[in-house]
Amino acid sequence: MKFIKSASTLLLLCIACACSTLAGKEETGAVIARRAQVRSSTAVVAADLKEVVRGDELDIMDSVTVPDTGERWLHVRTRDAEPIEGWIEARNVISHEMIERSRGLAQEDGDIPPQASGQLRASTNIRFSPDRNGNDNILMKLESGSRFDIMGWKRVPRPKSLETTESDDVPKAGSAGQGAGRRRGEKSEQKEPEEPDELWYKVRLPSSISPAPAGWVFGKQVELTVPSDIIFYRTGREFVAWQRLDGDEPTAQQGGAKDKDAAKETRPGSWVILEKSSTNNPTGPDSPDFDRVYVLGYDKDRQEHYTAYRSPDLNGFLPLRVEGKGDTRTFTVRAQSEGQLKEVKFKAYTNERGLLKIESLSELPKSGKPR
Repeated sequence: MKFIKSASTLLLLCIACACSTLAGKEETGAVIARRAQVRSSTAVVAADLKEVVRGDELDIMDSVTVPDTGERWLHVRTRDAEPIEGWIEARNVISHEMIERSRGLAQEDGDIPPQASGQLRASTNIRFSPDRNGNDNILMKLESGSRFDIMGWKRVPRPKSLETTESDDVPKAGSAGQGAGRRRGEKSEQKEPEEPDELWYKVRLPSSISPAPAGWVFGKQVELTVPSDIIFYRTGREFVAWQRLDGDEPTAQQGGAKDKDAAKETRPGSWVILEKSSTNNPTGPDSPDFDRVYVLGYDKDRQEHYTAYRSPDLNGFLPLRVEGKGDTRTFTVRAQSEGQLKEVKFKAYTNERGLLKIESLSELPKSGKPR
């Protein structure tokens, strides 16, 4: 009898440990996977009850962690005319509480246009803050190739202890060696010196990718999707932000968040571009976002681009804003002058010959770099 009582007590403790804080507390959530199955139980041989797709709403009634696999499952109810109750892997669902936190991040940039666009090199965590010291601030994991708008970026100190750090990196298939061969390879490889700071991008996600609209992504996992219209005009400096100066809706996107419309946005046009030198340039948390303003005009008759403006070096900061319609527009950035940030405004107009001209409406502060 004592053995039976002890076994029963142990079983109850295991069940209690498996249940999360959701027990007795109902939440709502949304599916973040392209497709997922609501199943009859958490067992491997469980029956599929219903297929759900990204954006579908679910009532979350409970959650358990399966002891054998460590996987977390949610007990959910669909919101159909005839609701179905079942189990779904937690990694396929995001709670409305987390969605609201993400919306708060998006609202911080409510009046700021996209500054650039990018895509993921590999499956990567998107976070509530630019910090990979742990897992508490993970919003969800984005698939490799996911595209998004870049609203801004930030440099933060690199984590001191990589052993306890979530890297947000996904190794390439076949790259993990084994045993002594792997150790020899690690010793023979020349490791690049680690920078003291690391880059993070604040991104805005389209609803086709995520119900949560905004978050932070580790910069090493991001590839900037510079428009094909202008990518070949890079000369010694990297493009960090860009917006069109023609068309009714100036945009930084080209093959970015609007995947279906990407082909339409490859048409040639005029652009304002922010550049940054990759040499002899500080990259710390307080470093400038860009050091030169570059404007490309487009001659429709000759069907070729030309340099309409190139500013002197300056210590510039986001955001870049383009305003106005038609042949006359203005754009503004911020630049550092005598230790203070000031707004610098430019006028873009078309002259009588149909060429794009740029006029600075503010005095341009100098960067202070030795020439």
